[in-house]
Amino acid sequence: MDHLSPRQEAALACVREWIAETGEGPTLREIGHRVGLSSPSSVAYQLGQLEEHGVIARSGRRRRSCRPA
Repeated sequence: MDHLSPRQEAALACVREWIAETGEGPTLREIGHRVGLSSPSSVAYQLGQLEEHGVIARSGRRRRSCRPA
């Protein structure tokens, strides 16, 4: 995880916290709101990077499919 950018670290923390609070993964907009990204496309990019690093897993591109790996 030492190769993560600050935004990626914030998105990962958001995913973990959201799941701990609600029991399900956050949507792109919910992540964006918490980490300060206004574009769902920007959030999707960050999640794609996290997926490439192997720290999250998503089942397809459905809503709320993001989980820590």
